[in-house]
Amino acid sequence: SRSFNLINSCLLFCATPGVHQIAASEEDASTETIDLDLGAFKEGSRTDAEALKREEEAVQLDGLNVAQLKELREKAEKFTFQTEVNRMMKLIINSLYRNKEIFLRELISNASDAIDKIRLLALTSAKELDSNPELHIRIKADKENKALHISDSGIGMTYQDLINNLGTIAKSGTADFLAKMQDPSKAEGTDLNDMIGQFGVGFYSAFLVADRVVVTTKHNDDKQYIWESDANSFTITEDPRGDTLKRGSVISLYLKEEAQDFLEQETVRELIRKYSQFINFPILMWSSKTVDEEVPIEEEAKPEKTEDDVEDEDAKVEEAADDDKPKTKKVSKTTWDWQLINDSKPIWTRKPSEVTEDEYTSFYKSLTKDSSEPLTQTHFIAEGEVTFKSLLYVPKVQPSESFNRYGTKSDNIKLYVRRVFITDEFNDMMPNYLNFIRGVVDSDDLPLNVSRETLQQHKLIKVIKKKLVRKVLDMLKKIDKEAYEKFWKEFSTNIKLGVMEDPSNRSRLAKLLRFQTSNGKGVTSLAEYTERMKSKQDHIYYIAGANRAEVEKSPFVERLLSKGYEVLYLVEAVDEYCISALPEFDGKKFQNVAKEGFQLNESEKSKKNFAELTNIFEPLVKWLNDVALKDLIAKAQVSERLSNSPCALVASVFGWTGNMERLAMSNAHQKSDDPQRTYYLNQKKTLEINPRHPLMRELLRRVEADEADDTAKDMALMMFRTATLRSGYMLQETAQFADSIEQMMRQTLGISETEQIELDDDDEEDAEDTTKESPADESDEDQQHDEL
Repeated sequence: SRSFNLINSCLLFCATPGVHQIAASEEDASTETIDLDLGAFKEGSRTDAEALKREEEAVQLDGLNVAQLKELREKAEKFTFQTEVNRMMKLIINSLYRNKEIFLRELISNASDAIDKIRLLALTSAKELDSNPELHIRIKADKENKALHISDSGIGMTYQDLINNLGTIAKSGTADFLAKMQDPSKAEGTDLNDMIGQFGVGFYSAFLVADRVVVTTKHNDDKQYIWESDANSFTITEDPRGDTLKRGSVISLYLKEEAQDFLEQETVRELIRKYSQFINFPILMWSSKTVDEEVPIEEEAKPEKTEDDVEDEDAKVEEAADDDKPKTKKVSKTTWDWQLINDSKPIWTRKPSEVTEDEYTSFYKSLTKDSSEPLTQTHFIAEGEVTFKSLLYVPKVQPSESFNRYGTKSDNIKLYVRRVFITDEFNDMMPNYLNFIRGVVDSDDLPLNVSRETLQQHKLIKVIKKKLVRKVLDMLKKIDKEAYEKFWKEFSTNIKLGVMEDPSNRSRLAKLLRFQTSNGKGVTSLAEYTERMKSKQDHIYYIAGANRAEVEKSPFVERLLSKGYEVLYLVEAVDEYCISALPEFDGKKFQNVAKEGFQLNESEKSKKNFAELTNIFEPLVKWLNDVALKDLIAKAQVSERLSNSPCALVASVFGWTGNMERLAMSNAHQKSDDPQRTYYLNQKKTLEINPRHPLMRELLRRVEADEADDTAKDMALMMFRTATLRSGYMLQETAQFADSIEQMMRQTLGISETEQIELDDDDEEDAEDTTKESPADESDEDQQHDEL
């Protein structure tokens, strides 16, 4: 990928010494002068001793007064980034990070690592924490100075650490720390992998939003130093204030004009909750809140009492007790304090046996903002090629707009790397048909400091996706029957789409399918169907239609039902597509009873009787093929599947059934002239006749008597049209069909075919007017022709 090529180039450049130290000369000192805004001081341009003293005591940026700033500039050692590294810094930053807001995620992750390091050192030497026993991260926005401060009570950095870790691109202090601390031969060392910043460029994301970055840091083994950089060079100096931090680091970002929004409390708070909600250590933010307080009302001074007033007061024996209480009023007051931001705990990092159902439900509601409880959840730790922890939920209700957004990016699965949020915009984290699954995935094996686009191509993402799908399908398989009925009502279409879209998991998804059946009013699984199959039944029979009433009365299921065979009713739009993508189940192939190839395993006697009927009706079959319906059907044949209907139209093995045609025609998103659709719609069907039906026996008698019998031809055409409708297809010539029905009704009611329709009086007058106007129009036309 392009990002990693840039990083590799950078690492090559960094093979030579990383920085050049330059002694701070007098010329450098002269360029580092402090421009004071004299107009900001009440004393104006006075230079007496008192004014100078006040000026030196005035606190400036970074908590340094003027005297300390002067000392800092004079003693600072100036360094430059290696020339090639300097040129590539911006390229790396802009290639790795497309979204500026992730700078806060990176810096908080670094702070978490720093605290992790001191915590691990304290396991072997408790005195490491004596300098500052508190372990926390603090964030403060300073609007006045346009600065954002991120502080931690972590391990801090020595003078040499500042040069090595902050002076070289792609130099990871965490990686070095792990190399020193972790012995691969010791199993207990694996706990150190919880550290986040193992890549080394996260710190430089600060320059996405800042013109200048100042790092103040104190390590237990060194003095307190100040590191300052504008992305071109950096300086390091001993902090003139002394040891004010005790231990840890403060990163101060002086933001660009276009990044001032990151000084807003709500913006920073939301970014922390989005990316760093589950960091192990408390993240505190300097926040304001408005409170109402009761304050006493100051009463005006009362005039001195006269003797008369005293007498009047004595006359009043008692006053109400409330009158003796001081009067107060409510006043709004703004208070500032450190507020805990990451109050949610990453329960997926705990063992499933230690988490209660209430905790699972509470976490689900906070994660999804759903007011109802989840239907079920799965909590697991996957190991192998990639190790990750995951907590996945199935909601109770399918969002109404989910299929309108089918195939688009969803934010239902949130990816974390070492509890740091990376993204929720992966298309490949979960397949489209499982887009309703909500949850989190947290991996220690993925790189943190790369862009979403780069991470999405990472090979481990595909491994994670494969394992997630398997875990979700196992979770759905274990849902109890009552809960699964609720699940199926909401998410049945998703599972059927999965059968079509996911060949690798098709057999697993097939076990989750449910369909209506002729065996009762409820739904059944394919496994339950196969358990009830007859001993010699080789196929799973099904028929598709618009609704249950239609398929129950279909001519194609008549004989099957009469012989006690069970038939699956596919009454949802996606059902027939789904079964078409499923070649077999448990060794049994599927048979659409509305298509060719249907056979019943009957007794030898039944087969012999069917062969005799086929011979008897051979003249009628030949007549239908060659004479009556020559241009309307592919062929005619005697049927095994019909019981009560005289005939039916059967699709070819690879043709469209009536249900499939209906779905294709009702699709609003289709081309006006689709060759494929036209081909299937114009395919001729097979006409199957019922040799046991009296209409067919009479038609056979007439054909044997006279093949040119017009009545027989009309009846054959009428039966073809009714079979078209009965089989679920659409008639192409509806007007002709209506005319033939009208003609039959005239014959049945004894009405002459030549008898005309009676006209209304208005219709007769209109007809007469039309007759009178016609000659005049012709004469006008002749006159115009003569004039021409």
